[in-house]
Amino acid sequence: MKQKETLWNTMDNHNNDIDIDRDEEAMDDHVMSSLDTPLRADAFKLSNAEKVEIIKGHFHEIMHTLGLDLTDDSLKGTPLRVAKMYVNEIFSGLHPDNKPVARRFENKYKYHKMLVERDITVYSSCEHHFVPIIGKAHVAYIPNEHVIGLSKLNRIVHYYARRPQVQERMTMQIANELKQALQTENVAVMIEADHLCVMSRGVGDVSSSTITAEYSGLFDQQEYRSEFLSHIRSKH
Repeated sequence: MKQKETLWNTMDNHNNDIDIDRDEEAMDDHVMSSLDTPLRADAFKLSNAEKVEIIKGHFHEIMHTLGLDLTDDSLKGTPLRVAKMYVNEIFSGLHPDNKPVARRFENKYKYHKMLVERDITVYSSCEHHFVPIIGKAHVAYIPNEHVIGLSKLNRIVHYYARRPQVQERMTMQIANELKQALQTENVAVMIEADHLCVMSRGVGDVSSSTITAEYSGLFDQQEYRSEFLSHIRSKH
């Protein structure tokens, strides 16, 4: 092959490598397509049992492709375990049947100050790489005529966390659900989380964390926002 042709081929390969690198960087971009979790119209056509069987088969193929010996006692049950975990546990928030019922109670005590529930465990999954998002959520509201049980605040957070997520979307989904459940705009939500897609792969930064917040109603005012933040930080 002539030297000029060799040079052009080398340049083409180099350009291909650059394109691949750019594609990988693009896949690492933190993109949220909409406020609603992207679901197909037929997302719940299959039963949970049917989904488990299908995912089990696909994950078996993934492990086989990776070269793992699925006859090994330690590995042979993994496809079923993963399938059950996906459907019944870490992605159970996809199914509307699992949405917590936040029953409203009359605000008989006429409590109209701030109520804060902090350090609610967040264990979600990055929808771009399907690896964990681990952190804490802090929520607050100022009631009008109704209140809800304290545990429902935790359950609402857990419901929206248990699905493939983007942290910004999760924050807004929780806030919107609380506003609807409480029939008030006076809601604040903050999430502090570590993303394993940043920590364990890609840039590999183990020291950074992500903070997102959504404020509405009275929390748009500096006075209320500052009080909310002071309650979160007071333990330190």
